[in-house]
Amino acid sequence: MPFIINLPFFSVITCLIGAVLCSVFNDRNARRVCVVSIIIVIVFSASVFIQTASDGQYYHYVLGHFPAPWGNELRVGPLESLVCCGFGIILLLSLMGGDEYININVRREKRNRYFVLINLICVAMVAIVYTNDLFTAYVFLEILTLASCGILMIKEIGKTTIAATRYLILNLFGSGLFLFGIFLIYTMTGHLLMENIHEAIVLIVRNGNYDFPLTVACAVICTGLAIKSGLYPFHLWMPDTYAYSTPTSSAILSSFTSKVYIFLMIKIMFRVIGTDVEGMRNVMNIYLLFGLIAIIIGSVSAIKQHNINRMIAFSSTAQIGYIFTAISLSSVSGIAAGIYHIFAHSVTKSLLFISSARIIGVSGKSMAFHDLRGAAKRSPFASLMFTVGSLSMIGVPAFAGFSSKILISSAAAEKENTLSLVILVVLALSTILNTVYFLRTVINIYSTSKDSEKREKLYPEYVFASIMLAVLNIILGCYSVPVIKAITSGIELFI
Repeated sequence: MPFIINLPFFSVITCLIGAVLCSVFNDRNARRVCVVSIIIVIVFSASVFIQTASDGQYYHYVLGHFPAPWGNELRVGPLESLVCCGFGIILLLSLMGGDEYININVRREKRNRYFVLINLICVAMVAIVYTNDLFTAYVFLEILTLASCGILMIKEIGKTTIAATRYLILNLFGSGLFLFGIFLIYTMTGHLLMENIHEAIVLIVRNGNYDFPLTVACAVICTGLAIKSGLYPFHLWMPDTYAYSTPTSSAILSSFTSKVYIFLMIKIMFRVIGTDVEGMRNVMNIYLLFGLIAIIIGSVSAIKQHNINRMIAFSSTAQIGYIFTAISLSSVSGIAAGIYHIFAHSVTKSLLFISSARIIGVSGKSMAFHDLRGAAKRSPFASLMFTVGSLSMIGVPAFAGFSSKILISSAAAEKENTLSLVILVVLALSTILNTVYFLRTVINIYSTSKDSEKREKLYPEYVFASIMLAVLNIILGCYSVPVIKAITSGIELFI
């Protein structure tokens, strides 16, 4: 086994050490440690991707060299490392893009704790993406939930406290369902390692045993992860959570945290249980139904908003619907399109939230649309970056959103039945609705105003982060073929 396969474990240890150091350093040094930790994770993940992709295989990394059930195990493959690298880049750029607002929204004595939480979010992401153990996934799922709640609540205003409480209650309920599902799976199979569970489930299905308990386990696990990722009708925690937290937190929660839950769901659906199980097929059909509803409901709800951040938040409901719709097709092309949309949505939503913060800042700190008029004169750079994100969400060619919608449509068209027509109609209708609310916002920003003098002060970190996010968006839009090939080759090994 190549030495480079040790790097996922080193990534976990690096982030844990970083969290400890951040807790004792002042805010500036804590920020430096946090940034270095994330960069190390990105470099390690990219190295692992190059190694596993060139080898054309995945590896098992046994912690402590003890076999299950005493030891733990990581599964290191090209898809896992690609996802981990992508998530790391989004986390780093979200942190840099909203850095100035951390100083504004978080009290000085608590800023180092904010970076502790960011490190914990990063370590949870790495562990969930790579772990081959279902209970380990649950442990880091809880770490991710609590750390995400922490970066939301740390702003310390009434609306964020209420939003954080709602977020915590619903996410802990989702975690409880997930844990109950693990209990049922362990009771039936006697295993916690994902591949061992799958082998046992194949025998259970073949012998016709535990059909009902297995269906219940599928239902509660997938419901728990649907709640945590914000799929309709479990999306009601999202608007206030994204709208009233500090911009970095909004970017991380919308573009990063919910996607980690979705990737874990993909692992369980296709590697642990499998789509041959009747209960999982039923869950996939329900996911598809709610995914299509989410696309329409999220878009209609976004149109009704008069608050720019709540509009972006409801747009996320629709985008989560896109991902679940693609994954529910249960084909390699569908899974690949869903993962591609995870990347496309992540780079776009992070860009939108960190740019909207600056637009709000030069508009009297008001999120109301009528106060944003003339913002393009007061903050031309942020308005341009927001426009790039908006064009991507609409699905304009050359941007990431266009490519992901094409990929989802192509995966749906492979079904060659009435369902594919329904999906294509919903996608077309959603594109029209997306155009309505994002174009309305852009027009409002670029409208003339009596108070439209230039006021923007550019910070290097924000400029760098936003340009990188915009460039990534265009790369995903213009060079989707090599990206989707890398994802597809990883999926073939993954499942």
